[in-house]
Amino acid sequence: MERSREDRPSDLVAALARARSPERPGPDTPAGTPVRAWPERPLPIPRAGPAELDLAALLRLSLAASDASGRLRPAPSAGALHPVDAELVVGAGCSLPPGRYGYDPLRHRVHHVGLPSDDTPPGMTAELSVTARRSMSHYGHRAWPLLLLDTGHAAAALFLAARALGAGTPEARLDGRTENPLAVVRVPPPEVQSPTPPADGPGIPEPSGGPPTPAELLARRSTTPPLPGAPSREALRAVLATAEGADAGHLLRWCAAVGPPRPGLVQLAPDGTTLRRYAAGEARPTLAAWAAGQAWIADAGAVLLAYGCPADADTAHIRRAHLRAGFAVHLAHVTARRHGLAARPVGSWQQADLGAALGAAPDRDWVVHALALGTRHADEENPT
Repeated sequence: MERSREDRPSDLVAALARARSPERPGPDTPAGTPVRAWPERPLPIPRAGPAELDLAALLRLSLAASDASGRLRPAPSAGALHPVDAELVVGAGCSLPPGRYGYDPLRHRVHHVGLPSDDTPPGMTAELSVTARRSMSHYGHRAWPLLLLDTGHAAAALFLAARALGAGTPEARLDGRTENPLAVVRVPPPEVQSPTPPADGPGIPEPSGGPPTPAELLARRSTTPPLPGAPSREALRAVLATAEGADAGHLLRWCAAVGPPRPGLVQLAPDGTTLRRYAAGEARPTLAAWAAGQAWIADAGAVLLAYGCPADADTAHIRRAHLRAGFAVHLAHVTARRHGLAARPVGSWQQADLGAALGAAPDRDWVVHALALGTRHADEENPT
C-alpha cells in the first residue's frame, strides 16, 4: 500500500540533525488511528496444521497488543505509541493461504490486501513500515530516530518469536536501503532452512543462554524508573556481548556507563569474556541530561550505550545504524532479564556527542540508543 508523504521524510539527514539538537518539541498533536486502515474485512488467523508455520502464535509473541489500550506489546515503543505497521507476504507452509495481508495488532486479525507473486518463498515475510504521525504526535521533530529504533525492535521481536517457536531459520534485512519497507523479516516454515543470510544481515544472533521461550517474550516489559542497583560484571558482560553479537558488521560501538566504586565507561574486551575500562569518570548525570532530561538515568545501575552514526552519514547509513541498534538492544533486553535485571530502552538523545565528550573528534560518535539497567528483580517490575 502507498504510504503518506509524512511517513517518508524528505531529508532524513536533516531530520536526524534537528532531532539531535536542543530544540524542544511543540505541544502534542492528535496521534490518529492506532492501526492502519487496511482494506477488506478482518479475518481470523486459522490454527496451524502439522508442519505449518503458526502465524497466530508468531504474531502473538511479537507484535500483538495484550491490553485494550494497545500499549502493552512484546516489542517496546517510545511513548508506547507503536508506529510500526506490518504487511505479511505469506507463501506455502503457513496457517494462512498464500497472499498479502495487513496485520491488525489490536484485534489480532489480518486483512487480505493482495495476491502473492509467483516467486513468493515458503513461509512468511513481514515487511515493516511506519505511520510516522503516531510518534510525531508527542515527539515532534525528535520522532524519526525513534521511528527507526522502534522498527528495529519490532524486527527483533519477530526474529525471536520465530526462534521461540522452532520455525525455520529466520533472517532479517536491516540494510537501510529502502524507505518502504524499512525492514524485512523472513520466517520459513518448520524444518525449512533459509539460505545463508546476506553479509549485511544480522545472521542468527541469540540472547545469552540461547533461544527464548514463548513465556519470556510475553513477559518482556520496560521497567518503570527508577532502576537502582549496579549489575554484576558477569551480567553486564553478557548484556554487552549480546548487543555486539546482534550488531552484524559492527556498524556501531558499544559500551556501558557504570557508577561507584569505579565510575566510568566499560566495554567488552577483545577476548569477549571480560570487561575492560574504556574511560574514567561519572557519565550517568551527563547521559541523563542528553536523554531529554530524564533525571532518573543519573541513578540507574548502569547504562548500555550504542554509539556511532556520524553527522555526515547518508540516509542509508542512518537507517541501518538505528535499525540495528533497536534490534540489538531488544536482544540485550532479553539477556538482562535472564540475569535478573530490570531494564528500560532509552531512545531520545540530544547533543549526545559521546566521542567529543571523551576528547575525540566531534560529530563522529553520537549516542544512538541505550538500555538502562538496574538490579530490581523482574518480578517487581511495573509494566509500561
